[in-house]
Amino acid sequence: MDGLRNVLADVVGHRFVVDDADVLATRSTDQTGRYRGRAGALVRPGNTAEVAAVLNACRSRGVPVTVQGGRTGLVAGTVPEHDDVLLSTERLTTIGDVDAATGLITVGAGVTLAQVHSAAAAAGLKFGVDIASRDTATIGGMVSTNAGGLHTVRYGNMAEQVLGLEVVLPDGTTVRRSPKVLSDNSGYNLPALWVGSEGTLGVVTAVDLKLRRVPVHRVTTLTGFDRLEDVVDAGRMLRTLDGVDALELLDGRGLELAARRLNAAVPTGRAWYLLAEVSAAHDPMESLAEALERIDPPETPSVGVDGPSSTRLWAARECFAEVVGLFGPPLKFDAALPLDSLAAFAEDAAAVIASRAPEAIPVLFGHIAEGNIHLNVLNCPNADTVYRSVLELVRDHGGNVSSEHGVGSLKRNYLDLALSAEDIATMWAIKRALDPSDYLNRAVMFPDALRH
Repeated sequence: MDGLRNVLADVVGHRFVVDDADVLATRSTDQTGRYRGRAGALVRPGNTAEVAAVLNACRSRGVPVTVQGGRTGLVAGTVPEHDDVLLSTERLTTIGDVDAATGLITVGAGVTLAQVHSAAAAAGLKFGVDIASRDTATIGGMVSTNAGGLHTVRYGNMAEQVLGLEVVLPDGTTVRRSPKVLSDNSGYNLPALWVGSEGTLGVVTAVDLKLRRVPVHRVTTLTGFDRLEDVVDAGRMLRTLDGVDALELLDGRGLELAARRLNAAVPTGRAWYLLAEVSAAHDPMESLAEALERIDPPETPSVGVDGPSSTRLWAARECFAEVVGLFGPPLKFDAALPLDSLAAFAEDAAAVIASRAPEAIPVLFGHIAEGNIHLNVLNCPNADTVYRSVLELVRDHGGNVSSEHGVGSLKRNYLDLALSAEDIATMWAIKRALDPSDYLNRAVMFPDALRH
C-alpha cells in the first residue's frame, strides 16, 4: 500500500491522497452509523484522466477500489470491506452552462443535487429529482443508484433525467455517450446499463441532465386518514389528475414523534396522512378540490396555494429525516409493494416487529403513487432478528426488497428475494466481462456465494 500511495500521489498530488487513520475511519462508516469497514487510503482525483490513472494503478496492483460520492446512501454501498482505496468524486465539480433551448446541463459527478437545482432555477428551469439529502448527495452517486425521491410520480427516477454519461470503465477506458440527436437507436443503450449499477461497472465522471419547465401554478394539500387502505385509494384517484407532482404517505406515528420530541408544527391525531402536490400551466385548484370531494376524507384537508403555505405543509414530510434518527440509527427498509398489498404488508410488518422487538417503533412513509415505501424501525436493538423477516414479508406480499436505495452491501445476500438465479447470473456475467478481477466496488450488489 505504501508504494501505491506514492503512485497515487504522483497522479493527483500529495495533498489529495490521505492515509490518516481518523479520516479513513470516518470515510469507512455509512451515513446511518450502523455499518463500518476499513480502507487503506483515500484518493480524490480532480478530472477524468486522473480517475482513469487511479483505477489503472489500483487494478494493476490487485488493490480493490470503493467509489464514494456524497456518502448519503442507506445500504452501505460506499463502505469498504477489503482495505480498499477509496476513490472520491468530490472534486469533479464542473457545472456547465444550461442550454435553455434543449433543457440540458452537463455536470461533474461530484456536483451536489442542490447545486443542480440552483443552476436550473437561475435559468428559469427545474430539475425533476429531489431527495432529502439534496445538500450533500452528488449527481454521480444518484446516477449510480438510480435515485428516485419526492417527484418520481411525475418525472421518474434518475434514469429518466440522464441524457448522456461519461464513465471510466474498470480497465481505465473512458466512454462518453452524449446526445447529438434526439433519436439514437444505434446499438446497446449503454447509459441505461451504468445507471443503477452502483459503481460496479465503472466510475461515472460527468452527466448530461434533462431540465424541465417550471409550472406556473402549484397547489399542495395535506389530508388525514384513519386507514391506510383509504390513503391508497385516495392516491389512486389523485394520480389521475394532470400535473401531479407528488403523492407522499406519512405515518401518523412519525408525526406524533415530530410534534412531541422535535416541537415540529405538524398535524397529529390521524393514523395516516397524504401529502399531494399538483402543478400546471393553469390553476389546478378546481380539479384538485373536485377530486378531494369525491375522496371525502374524515377531515378537511389543509391547502397551500403559495410558496410559504406549501413549504409549511411540506415540513410534515421533511421532518421524517430527523424523526427516524431520534433513537439512534434506525433499521431501514426500502421496498416497493403492489398497492393492493400495501396495507396488509404494513399490518404484518408491524406484527413481526412487535413480536421480535417489542420496544421498537415502526414508522412508514414514502411515495404512495408507486407503492415505493420506506419502513424505518426505530429503537430496534434486535436488528438481525428483524431484518430478514421483514424482507421476506416484502417478497411474500409481491414486492421488491430494493425500490430506490439500491442493493449496496447491506442487501447483497438477500438479492435472491428479488431476482431469479438467472437474473443474478446474467448480471454477474456483465460484471465479470467489464471487471474480470472484481476489484471495483467489490462489496456491492453481488451475493458472497458468487465470489467463493
